[in-house]
Amino acid sequence: MSFEKPKALSEGDRVAVIAPAGPFDRAPFEAGLARLSERYQAVWDPGVFSRSGYLAGSDPRRAEELSAAMRSPQIKAVFCARGGYGTMRLLKKLDFSSWQLKPLVGFSDITALHCALLSARRTAIHGPVLTQLGKLSLSDASALFRTLEDPGFHPELEGESWGPGIAEGHLIGGNLAVLSRLIGTPFMPVLDGAVLLLEDVGELPYRLDRMWTHLNLAGFFQKIKGLALGSFTACDDKNDSPSASSQAVLRKLVAETGLPCVANLPIGHGQFNHAVSLGTRFRIDGGTGRLQALESAVEAAT
Repeated sequence: MSFEKPKALSEGDRVAVIAPAGPFDRAPFEAGLARLSERYQAVWDPGVFSRSGYLAGSDPRRAEELSAAMRSPQIKAVFCARGGYGTMRLLKKLDFSSWQLKPLVGFSDITALHCALLSARRTAIHGPVLTQLGKLSLSDASALFRTLEDPGFHPELEGESWGPGIAEGHLIGGNLAVLSRLIGTPFMPVLDGAVLLLEDVGELPYRLDRMWTHLNLAGFFQKIKGLALGSFTACDDKNDSPSASSQAVLRKLVAETGLPCVANLPIGHGQFNHAVSLGTRFRIDGGTGRLQALESAVEAAT
């Protein structure tokens, strides 16, 4: 199984900012835009500030904005302003065959778009949304830009060993809640031989258990080679006992799979969100707690 990778970006390239999911406040958008604009020429349509309840405008508005950015030969990468909810609503409205091969950067609800790209055998960048970018560390921002620009960059991330063993495979996944909702749809990528990446926010332990069990019943853990868990932020109820904490529940669920696992990686909704390329090969070492990229996110520009 192989995935197409985009060409490397260069400083000063023209990139688009879009809002395919939920609405957002102006201040974090401006902070993220300032950081992005230090590196690239960022453009956006005023429609990104649309609000329609829990969505950043209508489905047609968001679908056209996304498609226009992905089709344009002048746009070298596309950055999502925020997650939230809404990208799943667009999937049947999109003609992926008309999209140019370029990085689509985001996470959380953007997992739906990432999975659709992976199903089409294209890579995607699991990385900060714009409203998160402005408050992340300089090292996380630099890692994002290097991921997009350096065809020799093979990042190594440190986490915790939750399951011994070594596994190699294409990194697939993203947000647990969104991924579990794609089961049974044509937008779920092939998981055979993959390293499964999971992260989430605001899901109490019993809900994590329920979604994890859904993956198990669907046969996920019989197909993959290993697990890479990012942050599970704000996933605890203060009334729960330590044995029912999100970390305790996830540890137990991981142990039941018998798979190599590296957990608490700096990926997701927490203080850190290191960019990784979905669809590229990674190696996890459950003994040392490391996730190592075996290939870069981009091809050398010609």
